[in-house]
Amino acid sequence: MIKADTWMCLLVLLLVWRLRAEELQGPTPDVTGSSTGLGTGTGTATPTLPGESSTQAEADEVTTAETESRVPAESNERKAAKPKDSTEFATRTKVMPAALLERLYTDTLMRQQKLKAEIAKIEAQRQPTEVAEQTPEQIEAQTMYENAMDMLAKPRTDKRVAFTLLKKAAAFNHLKARAELAWAVLLGHWMDFDFNHAADEFESLVNEGVPEAHMGLGFLYSAGVGGKNVSQPLALIHYTLAALGDNTLAQMAMGYRYLYGINVPISCEKALIQYKRVAKKVASKITFANGPIVHRVRLLDELENPGSHETEIVDYYQLLADKGDVQSQVGLGQLYYQGGKAIQQDHQKALEYFTQAANAGNAIGFAFLGKLYLEGSEQIKADNDTAFKYFSKASEMGDPVGQSGLGLMYLKGLGVPKDSIKALSYFTQAADQGWVDGQLQLGNMYFTGNGVKADYKLALKYFNLATQSGHVLAYYNLGVMNAYGMGILRSCPAAVEFFKTVSERGRWSSRLMHAYSDYKTNRIDEAYMQYSLMAEVGYEVAQSNAAFLLDREEVHVFNDRHEDLIRAFYYWKRAAGQGYSAAQVKLGDYYYYGWGTATDFETAAALYRKASEQQYNAQAMFNLGYMHEQGLGMKKDWHLAKRLYDLAAETNSDAKVPVALALFKLQMLAKIESIKESPYRFIFYMDENIAANWDLYMITVLTLLLGIIMYMRRPFQQQDQPAAAPADDIAAAPVNLAPVGAEAPVVAGAEAAVRAPSAAAAVPQGAPAPSTSAGDSATAVAPEGASSSTTAAPDGVNANTLGPTD
Repeated sequence: MIKADTWMCLLVLLLVWRLRAEELQGPTPDVTGSSTGLGTGTGTATPTLPGESSTQAEADEVTTAETESRVPAESNERKAAKPKDSTEFATRTKVMPAALLERLYTDTLMRQQKLKAEIAKIEAQRQPTEVAEQTPEQIEAQTMYENAMDMLAKPRTDKRVAFTLLKKAAAFNHLKARAELAWAVLLGHWMDFDFNHAADEFESLVNEGVPEAHMGLGFLYSAGVGGKNVSQPLALIHYTLAALGDNTLAQMAMGYRYLYGINVPISCEKALIQYKRVAKKVASKITFANGPIVHRVRLLDELENPGSHETEIVDYYQLLADKGDVQSQVGLGQLYYQGGKAIQQDHQKALEYFTQAANAGNAIGFAFLGKLYLEGSEQIKADNDTAFKYFSKASEMGDPVGQSGLGLMYLKGLGVPKDSIKALSYFTQAADQGWVDGQLQLGNMYFTGNGVKADYKLALKYFNLATQSGHVLAYYNLGVMNAYGMGILRSCPAAVEFFKTVSERGRWSSRLMHAYSDYKTNRIDEAYMQYSLMAEVGYEVAQSNAAFLLDREEVHVFNDRHEDLIRAFYYWKRAAGQGYSAAQVKLGDYYYYGWGTATDFETAAALYRKASEQQYNAQAMFNLGYMHEQGLGMKKDWHLAKRLYDLAAETNSDAKVPVALALFKLQMLAKIESIKESPYRFIFYMDENIAANWDLYMITVLTLLLGIIMYMRRPFQQQDQPAAAPADDIAAAPVNLAPVGAEAPVVAGAEAAVRAPSAAAAVPQGAPAPSTSAGDSATAVAPEGASSSTTAAPDGVNANTLGPTD
C-alpha cells in the first residue's frame, strides 16, 4: 500500500511538472522536434551558474519576463540551444503545486459555468407558466379568510364573526376556508357536530391537494369517526402527505410516531427533522416574551386532588388590591399579563394593576410596565421611549427585570444606539439575580459571539439555567446545540426532546384550554374530540385526558363500551410511554382486569413496579403489594407485600387507611397460617365434609341466630309484682279503706307504687292490694286535680273529700 502511494505521488509530480513546462516553453516547432529549453528572449542573457544564489536566479527570471514583453520572441532554435541547469529547475518546481491548484480551480469554474449555461438553455426551452389572475371574488374570499384567521388567532375576539367570514369565503370556493369549516364541525368548536359533512369535505379537498384536508382525513382514520373504520396505515399515508405540504400538526404527528415507533420503525433522525421544522416556526414567532403559557390540566389529577377555586383566590386578591395592597396589585398584574386557568390574558388590566404598583414606588411595577410598552399588544401600542423610561427606573432600584429590559434595548438598538458592552453588563446583572431573560440573552451573546468572544460552554450554562424557568427560546437553542454538536457531543434524543418541548408551546396549544373549558361546561363530546386531536400530535396531557373521559363512560361519540375501553387502553398506553405515572397505573389496571385487552398479570405487575420505582406512586406500590400478597403475576411474598404497603403509607398520607386494613388482613392470614402449622390444624381439613353438606350447616347456623334474636327481643316482666286479679272479680274485690275513716285513691297496677306511694303505704298489712282491669286503667288514673271514680264508700263519707290524715 505504501509503495502504491509513493508511485502515485511520483506520477502526480511528473504530470504537474509536464504541464508547467508546456505552459512556459511556448509552441514547439514541427521540424526540429520538441524541446524543453526555456528562452530568455535575448541573446545577451547570462544563464544562472551553479555557484549563484537562488535570489539572483529569481531576479534574472523577473528580468527575463520583463524583456520578453519588450523584445520580439526569438526563434525556437535559440531557445532550445540555451543551457539549462539544475538550479533553475529546482527554483521553478516551487511554484508547481500552486499552479496545479490554480488550474484545478479554473477547471471547476469552467464546469460550473457550463452547467449553468445548460440549465439556462433548458429553462429557456420550457414553456413559460402563465400565472392566472385572480378574479374579484377570489380576492374578496382571500381577504375574508385572512381576516377570519387573524380573529381566531387573537384571544379576545368574537369567534362567531370569524366563522361567518369563513362561510362567506367558502361560498366563493376558497379551499382553505372550506377546510377550516370542516375542522370546526368535526371538533364541535363554535359549530355543531357533523362528522359526515367533515369527511365529505376532506375527501373533496384532498383531490385539490389541500394539506389541511390530508391532516383531517388522517385524523378521521385514526380516531374512527365520520363513517371511517380505524386504519392506522391510511392515517399514516395522509399524515405524511400533509407533512410534506408543511402542515404543522401533521409534522408533529409524524415526529411523534417516528419518536415512539407508532406504526413506523423508530427513527430518531426522522423525528428530529419533523420536530425541528415545527420548533423553528415557534421560535420565529417569539420576539421578546417567553411565548404563550400552556396550562396542562390533567383531569385525573384534578379529580383525585381537587385544588382550591382559583376564581375565589382572584376575587380575594382583587379585594386586597383595591384596598391598596401593593403585592396583590403586582400579583394580579402578572396573572393578567400571562393568563391562567381562571382568567384570560388581558394586558389592559395588567397595565392598570402595574400602574397602581408603580405609583406606590414598586420596582416590579416599573419593570413590567416597561415590558408592556416594549412588546406592545392589541390594547397597548409599543413605545420604546416609554419602555426605556420605566426600565431605567426599575434598573436604578436594582430590579433584574428592568436590567434585562435595558440590556435588550441596547442589544437590539430599540430607541437607543446599539451598544453590546452595555447590553452585556445589564444582562450579567440580571442573570446574577436569577432572572430568566437575562440568562437567555447572555447565553445568546456567548453563543453567537455578539459583543464577546464566542464561548459554547458559557452559552450552554446560561441556556440550561434559562430552561429551569421554562423559557422557550432556551429550549430551542439547546436543541440546536445538541442537533449539531456545538460545544457538546451531538445527541439526537436530547435534540428531539428539546424541539418537541418547543413545538408543544405553539399557538395551537390553546386547543387544550378550549377542551378544558368545554369539559367544565359539561360539553364532554366536544372536549373529547379536541383532546383526541392533540393526542394524535403527541401531547401527553391530551392522551391521558381523552383516556380519562372514555374510562368514565362520559363520551357518547361511539356508543359502544367495548370500543371505548379499547381506545382508552391505547391512549393510556401512549401517555404511559411518555412517563406519566398515573397513566402507567391505569394501564396496569387495564391489564389486570382485562379491559380493552387480554388479562396479563405479569405486564400489570411490571407497570406497577415501573411507576413505583421511577415516580414513587403510592397507588402503584399498594397494587404491587396486593399482587405479592396474592401471588398474582409474581411469587407470593407476604414480607415484601408488607414492605410495599408501608412504603405506600409513607409516600402518601391518604393511603394510610387502606394500608391499615390491608395490614390487618395480612396479619389475620398470617395467624391462620400459623394455626395450620399447630396441633389444631385438623380444623382446616374438614373442608370436604362442610362443602358436601353446606346447606345443613347453613340452616343450623341461621336457626341458632334466629333463636338468639327471639330470646333477646322477648317482653320484659317484673318478678316482684303480684299477679293481677281476674277482670270478672273487680266488683267483688274488697275496698281498701284508710284508717280514721279516710279513703285511699284507686291506682291501676304497678303504677300505684310510683304515682301514689303514700296511698300504698296506707294499706293495712295483710290486706289485698288494689287491682283494676286493663280496660279500666284509663279511668283509674286521672290527671292531677281531676276527680276519680271509686267504688262504694261507707255512708256519711264523701269520696272526694280527704281527711286530715291524708
